[in-house]
Amino acid sequence: MATNGSDVKHQNGNDTFRHQEVGHKSLLQSDALYQYILETSVYPKEPACMKELREITAKHPWNLMTTSADEGQFLNMLIKLINAKNTMEIGVFTGYSLLATALALPEDGKILAMDINKENYEIGLPVIEKAGVAHKIEFKEGPALPVLDQMVQDEKNHGTYDFIFVDADKDNYLNYHKRLIELVKVGGLIGYDNTLWNGSVVAPSDAPLRKYVKFYRDFVLELNKALAVDPRIEICQLPVGDGITLCRRIS
Repeated sequence: MATNGSDVKHQNGNDTFRHQEVGHKSLLQSDALYQYILETSVYPKEPACMKELREITAKHPWNLMTTSADEGQFLNMLIKLINAKNTMEIGVFTGYSLLATALALPEDGKILAMDINKENYEIGLPVIEKAGVAHKIEFKEGPALPVLDQMVQDEKNHGTYDFIFVDADKDNYLNYHKRLIELVKVGGLIGYDNTLWNGSVVAPSDAPLRKYVKFYRDFVLELNKALAVDPRIEICQLPVGDGITLCRRIS
């Protein structure tokens, strides 16, 4: 879930900007600057199928769970830059980030996609099929941890994934990491979404946060601390969307 959720006013010169929870997908202090990025660099290059899925998802009551357009663009380019072929996504929702990945993969590329709600995935599936990339996706409905445990038990799966994107239940991020580090190849990447968690990672402990933000904040903080000291990875935390941390496995 890539959300901003801030209702704090920020000053920029003589202008006052108020972040809106719905539709604002960045931690940038200025709404106008974020809109400039979207209109200048993101939307002109957004594939028609991704625009269609983004607009469909915007009508969903849980639209805050979708990946932002700028982050989708980033993931698409990242997949191409690392020449990924075998990938995994945990947390799919309607499939915007999944479509961004599928479009970037070669014709024989694969994505193992897992989500507890197939109904949301099926909202975006017609768009994915029309884009001609559905054959790259293997969707599994249900919790990801049992699937990962089974995969880890088979050493043939170790080090076979080029890229893994995690945008699911934050309270299980560390549990995912313990398993995914075995499945991603040395030199491969794991991307954890929402690692700045609405900016709440720097909020005082008594800050008046929304319940879901406050509930998951400690899990996000724990993840960030753990990734920073994990000797098996190099990391880069980027303020794209709601924050994404890239972990490159080095051992």
